[in-house]
Amino acid sequence: MNLSDSQTGGPAPRRVSAMEAVLGHLRGAIERGEYAIGAKLPSEAELCRALEVSRPVVREALRALHTMGLTVSRTGKGTFVVADAVDDPTFGDYAASDLLEARRHIEVPVAGYAARRHTPEDLVRLNLLLDRMEQETDTTAWVAMDTLFHLAVAEAARNPVFRKVIEEIRDALARQSAFLTELGGRREQSDREHRAIVDALAAGSEPDAVAAMTHHLDRVATTLTRIVRTAGATTSPALPVPGGPRTTGAGA
Repeated sequence: MNLSDSQTGGPAPRRVSAMEAVLGHLRGAIERGEYAIGAKLPSEAELCRALEVSRPVVREALRALHTMGLTVSRTGKGTFVVADAVDDPTFGDYAASDLLEARRHIEVPVAGYAARRHTPEDLVRLNLLLDRMEQETDTTAWVAMDTLFHLAVAEAARNPVFRKVIEEIRDALARQSAFLTELGGRREQSDREHRAIVDALAAGSEPDAVAAMTHHLDRVATTLTRIVRTAGATTSPALPVPGGPRTTGAGA
């Protein structure tokens, strides 16, 4: 079964990556009980053969399952199912809900301070960074610049404590950004939201900067919620589960 060229439905279908398709297939199998809690998933090699995708694609999908809290990897033993529904994804050392709650209390006021305290050099740096992000085609590079953007806004607030806090959660921010980009198609929307934040800083408007950062984090929360609540169903119908029990007529 080839999962490398799938699409979502709807009036304007979005091309689904091979990783999304594999993730949707595996997540659906777990949520339908085809892999019960405690069950071991097929090996990477088995999944590559059965789903006709490359090993890097399978590894990315398995990492996403782990982030969602559905599986754990045990060195030398394989990947095992630990939950049959997504609750609260983790990004590095932090649960998504904890990370977002903290960001609202940190980055929203930071944007307000940055509107009042930024220098011309800050605006040049932020605009150049946004220009690069809007032209970047490599997801990994874009994610790295995404975290740099939030650090740069903190720097523009002229309070080293804020920058230190953002630096502390930088790895979690990068993991969250990659997760949302791969599974939520957030890149273009995020670019627009970042641009609105910088426009508010340039105008020196604290209320607009606060509103723009609040909107950005609201959209992050909305996308996370959609990913968590959506059943693993980027493909249909359900594919055979390699190494697992067979079912008939199950929708993915």
